[in-house]
Amino acid sequence: MTKLPVISSRDLEQSLPAVASLGASLPRSQSFQPSFLPPLPEKRRAISDVRRTFCLFVTFDLLFIALLWIIELNTKTGIKKNLEEEIINYNFKTSFFDIFLLAFFRFSGLLMGYAVLRLRHWWVIALLSKGAFGYVLPIVSFVIAWLETWFFDFKVLTQEAEEERWYLAAQAAAARGPLLFPGALSEGQFYSPPESFAGSDNESDDEGAGRKGFSSQDQEYIQQGKEAMEVVDQILAQEENWKFEKNNAFLQCPAELVYQEVILQPEKMVLWNKTVNACQILHRVEDNTLITYDVSSGAAGGVVSPRDFVNVRRIERRKDRYLSSGIATTHFAKPPLHKYVRGENGPGGFIVLKSPNNPRVCTFVWVLNTDLKGRLPRYLIHQSLAATMFEFAFHLRQRVGELCAQA
Repeated sequence: MTKLPVISSRDLEQSLPAVASLGASLPRSQSFQPSFLPPLPEKRRAISDVRRTFCLFVTFDLLFIALLWIIELNTKTGIKKNLEEEIINYNFKTSFFDIFLLAFFRFSGLLMGYAVLRLRHWWVIALLSKGAFGYVLPIVSFVIAWLETWFFDFKVLTQEAEEERWYLAAQAAAARGPLLFPGALSEGQFYSPPESFAGSDNESDDEGAGRKGFSSQDQEYIQQGKEAMEVVDQILAQEENWKFEKNNAFLQCPAELVYQEVILQPEKMVLWNKTVNACQILHRVEDNTLITYDVSSGAAGGVVSPRDFVNVRRIERRKDRYLSSGIATTHFAKPPLHKYVRGENGPGGFIVLKSPNNPRVCTFVWVLNTDLKGRLPRYLIHQSLAATMFEFAFHLRQRVGELCAQA
């Protein structure tokens, strides 16, 4: 075996590239069909349904405060005289006109930011819910102002981020699908150890024919794996349009080493990767398709409890890279348990890119697309997944260093 170069901690400081879709959701139907993709650009709506609902919510808030003010005006000597007293002869202690002005200004600011400019950040609603707004308006409109803030952070931003990811995937499929996925499959698509290559003479035609008798369930698993692999290819092809967290760097080791440790032996990952508590292969459908059960460790100091996942994985070996794609599925051996919250993984996986000039160097890419479930705050999902990725990077560095020292 060729001796691997010794890796210093400085060399590995930037060793893990990560492509992360933080807080994405997968529809409950496990098969990734084209109907799940968003409409193409010419059919895409100018404003999403969830954002339109938020704007209606903001409008209702203004109308509610205006109604309260009108009721207050009618409780005295008459609406005309009271309007004159509260507007022309304004008095801070007795007039409610300033509360209506605050509500109208907040209404105008929110609609300008989120309906006209279509901003995708919470700073506008945060600014208009603090100070005088945060003290006066919640008292008058009860909890409506806080419900608006919650709805925008938990619903609008999260759902629009998901729709944006599906939209980019649809663009990739429409623009590059025929080029990326011709009828013939690439060489080296099946599960193969690093020592042998796809299409080698070690595999007989009889053995290949014997593996064609799949049940309908196995055929569905195989199809799910292929569809997940297609989406991963589309994401990589659309790299210039990525809206995800991204950091590209090199691993100072051969691609085959990472392929062996991370992709070929997922059940052994628990021995060195502390971000997972369990990883079990439930069923090997064929050489390059398998069903796995994974249990992640807790995150964010225990605030995010452990999640379990059932995934179908597809492994492909190509001339310039190794790929392991995955997507959530179901299996009779692992129904949802009360002990864990069942998460759902969207199309994603691991990619190990070979270096065309140096066989001792590779690039590792992680496409993370998961829904942790459990009604977690969006910022907590970001922190949890980012921490998991960095911790995985740390343990991968350690594992690579140990293997290089043993070589």
